[in-house]
Amino acid sequence: MSTSTILFDFTKTSNLDNWRIVDDVVMGGRSNGSFEINKDGHGKFSGDISLENNGGFSSLRYNFKTKDVSNYSKIILQVKGDGKTYQFRVKSSSKDYASYIYEFQTTSDWLTIEIPFDDMYPGFRGRRLRQPNYEGEEMEEIGFLIGNKKEESFELLIDKIELK
Repeated sequence: MSTSTILFDFTKTSNLDNWRIVDDVVMGGRSNGSFEINKDGHGKFSGDISLENNGGFSSLRYNFKTKDVSNYSKIILQVKGDGKTYQFRVKSSSKDYASYIYEFQTTSDWLTIEIPFDDMYPGFRGRRLRQPNYEGEEMEEIGFLIGNKKEESFELLIDKIELK
């Protein structure tokens, strides 16, 4: 396996142009997420989840040129949260309908989350698909999603995302 490669390292001057919020409003929901760089130079994904109109999720997505990730076996996240459960998601191609998903629990402390590629299961619109787990060959989109089937406010700080 190769050494590590940084996918994104947040600083006070980070360019967020390729990051975007996708909330349940695309399906009629009322959740509202936002993304910014906080005063300490970390990515801050925050907002409110609403169950109105069959809503219930907010997601943050980052697109980049297709990367060959076959020399890596996992993703390492440096995050600090609010005690809630989030999903880290990967797509081999941004055109794929399914995402490969790994759920993780946050705390109010900085955590290093190691996500083995082969632990990421395929899912679409809240349903697990009967397909193989992520094979780790190509990657074109990564993201975070919160959707815990309840109305809640959330805040996830992100320091770094890397391949290892």
